[in-house]
Amino acid sequence: MTKVNIVVISHSQKIVEGIVDLVSQVKKPDVHIFTAGGTDDGNIGTSVEKITEAINQAYSKAGVLLFYDLGSASMNAEVAAEMFSCGLVETADAPLVEGAYIATVESGLGKSLLEVKQAVEVTTRRLKTSE
Repeated sequence: MTKVNIVVISHSQKIVEGIVDLVSQVKKPDVHIFTAGGTDDGNIGTSVEKITEAINQAYSKAGVLLFYDLGSASMNAEVAAEMFSCGLVETADAPLVEGAYIATVESGLGKSLLEVKQAVEVTTRRLKTSE
């Protein structure tokens, strides 16, 4: 069964590499994590082109869930997601690290794109309210 794949978007390539390192500890072999860190020229920032490329690599029949860090990453993730009119690319409203971690686990359990997204958003909302 095809699993939901994940794209991690950050202003920093080092941040996305660290997140992949962390979530790989709980990742099933058939869940794939792709990254879009930094700008096209390797600086701090985000790039619609890099995000779109990561979505293309991550694309599966089960869907792709996007996580991002700050301001312009949100806007660029939305722009890139809108290029895919299939309904199989979603952005998650969740903290980057926690969200990617939870999504990796939930996807590994074989949940659908919307189930993974909902689990991430509900769980991270609970984490926020318990602080």
